[in-house]
Amino acid sequence: MPSLDPTARWKYLYSVLSKSGPYSDEDWVPGPETISALESSKILVIGAGGLGCEILKNLALSGFKDIHVIDMGKYTIDISNLNRQFLFRQTDIGKPKAEVAAAFVEKRVKGVNITPYVGKIQDKDEDYYMQFKLIVCGLDSIEARRWINSTLISMVDPENPESLKPLIDGGTEGFKGQARVILPTLSSCIECQLDMHAPRPAVPLCTIATIPRQPQHCIEWAHQIAWQEKRKDDAFDSDDMEHISWVYNAALERANQFHIHGVTFQMTQGVVKNIIPAIASTNAVIAAATTSEALKIATSCNPYLENYMMYAGEEGVYTYTFEAEKKPDCPVCGSLARKITVDPNMTLEEFIESLGERAEAQLKKPSMRTEERTLYQRFPPQLEEQTRGNLKLKLKELVENGQEIAVSDPAYTIDFRFQLIFK
Repeated sequence: MPSLDPTARWKYLYSVLSKSGPYSDEDWVPGPETISALESSKILVIGAGGLGCEILKNLALSGFKDIHVIDMGKYTIDISNLNRQFLFRQTDIGKPKAEVAAAFVEKRVKGVNITPYVGKIQDKDEDYYMQFKLIVCGLDSIEARRWINSTLISMVDPENPESLKPLIDGGTEGFKGQARVILPTLSSCIECQLDMHAPRPAVPLCTIATIPRQPQHCIEWAHQIAWQEKRKDDAFDSDDMEHISWVYNAALERANQFHIHGVTFQMTQGVVKNIIPAIASTNAVIAAATTSEALKIATSCNPYLENYMMYAGEEGVYTYTFEAEKKPDCPVCGSLARKITVDPNMTLEEFIESLGERAEAQLKKPSMRTEERTLYQRFPPQLEEQTRGNLKLKLKELVENGQEIAVSDPAYTIDFRFQLIFK
């Protein structure tokens, strides 16, 4: 007969949590208090895809009892997800990932309560994020990572230690992965290391417009050119399936014209959203690393990661752990403006476009100003019209060498400070 003792399932976990760690005080013996701290910790998981599914399962099997999960409502389960997002079945196709994942884990791990939210992380305010002990990210979007990173940093109140919410971030790309622990305002943050996530190299516009050779070129044409010609009054939303479908159909038509094969709906999503390839085994490795850090932070049973772990599995297995430095000129957690070297003869329009390609900026729809004047403001339309004339002016006509500018982007809640250095 199997044991009916409800604690039997956690026997070996409780054994770990009942032993002193390397930095435990001599007069402190872990046990019920540490176990209670684990079970009462409210954890948020952001993302319920390949990595998020693994993290959610691992947290539940590691003794966490109160877990919340957020995933975009427009990312429903697709048949292509089933090879690596193991909480889903064919009968779940078309359903929201967060809800299906939560129900699956609750059914398999008794005593765990998982609360799903179907929507954007930007839908929630600071009061929502303040309720959690820590947050674990399993995202494939740099933009979403940057948003939650800046939000958690802005929440920190030096007078209230409970306002500091550790962020554990995991990411994978094929056989490569990374896990890191971020203590907002205290350690290196995502923005500090943004240049490690360089944007995808742009395809030359002449190739896209005139002589496409690959299915990706047709998709970029539909996204960048056809959309502006046919639907310029509609702001393109990469999370809107109707918009993705329109781009897919336009790309397919162009591909047929040039006798190019291979345009698929999944590829269209990947090109437009810059989705990176995922492998189930890499997801498992990184999810294990992030969950271990969550367990250590919640219980203090062992020292947590300080602060970045890289995993490379392309040729054998290689891991490297190091402490990423907090940068004083980080636009989010630093106190200094980040220096950017620019050509003073480039126009403001060229500079604005370059901010989307620069590894240290990666801003898609920036507006900018100095202390004295607004250089360019996208919204509202009246301000855009008033400042549009500046776009054709050279930088040296608008700012001085070494001058600071404030740059805003609708995707983020903060202003980015840059110091322009003329070359």
